[in-house]
Amino acid sequence: MIKIAIIGAGNVASHLGIALQHAGAEITAVYARDERKAKALATKFHTLWVDDIDKLPANTQLTIIAVKDEAIAEVSNQINISGTVAHTSGILGMDALAKHKHRGVFYPLQTLKSGVDVNFNTVPLLLEASNEETIRLLKKTAKLISQKVSEVKLHERQMAHLAAVFSNNFTNHLYAVANDILQTHGLSFDLLKPLIVQTAQNIQHQLPAEVQTGPAVRGDMETIDMHLQLLREHVQYRQLYELISASIIEQHRNKK
Repeated sequence: MIKIAIIGAGNVASHLGIALQHAGAEITAVYARDERKAKALATKFHTLWVDDIDKLPANTQLTIIAVKDEAIAEVSNQINISGTVAHTSGILGMDALAKHKHRGVFYPLQTLKSGVDVNFNTVPLLLEASNEETIRLLKKTAKLISQKVSEVKLHERQMAHLAAVFSNNFTNHLYAVANDILQTHGLSFDLLKPLIVQTAQNIQHQLPAEVQTGPAVRGDMETIDMHLQLLREHVQYRQLYELISASIIEQHRNKK
């Protein structure tokens, strides 16, 4: 049984801890600066809450730092146990953990929100490690919860993180824009849900560019101009529409 300590009490810490525990790992302790959240998470795991990072159990094999990127290096420098230390950032290198001989990255490429269940079996876990012994431990741990485990270099992970921002964060913002447009005119976002589901299904077996639809890919400038007129009182949304339409037109011009 792999013994794992969790540092952090946010969404990543919670989801990872739950998945690992259900898969048979032992969560030895939880530590976080927010004591209330740390206690609550430790209670959920039926494990030890520590109020001092120096109290992490010495027999912990893997300490997972699941905190904000800007705090990772500081937290890493406070850890004084000899096991492997890994962070969950999609963008930071292992140099943030330079204090530790056995260091690595355990990055889940998935959006994780409180109260939303995640099937980790299909979540890509991108790993990096300082040496062979460490990567073996990280792979063993990752394969407890996911069938999609990959060892990647820093630049590859960073590009995956960037692509994830485009495909998830930016797309979700566009949903929010669409909802605002609909609500402004007394319409429900529910109107778009079947379309969103179908769009997601379309890219399961084809590349996104191959299933692109809409006025921009058709070169329908008359419809584009009408849309821009409808957005004349929404300057930011108009700019988004123009920028994305131009990008679609350029991409498909290059394909042709």
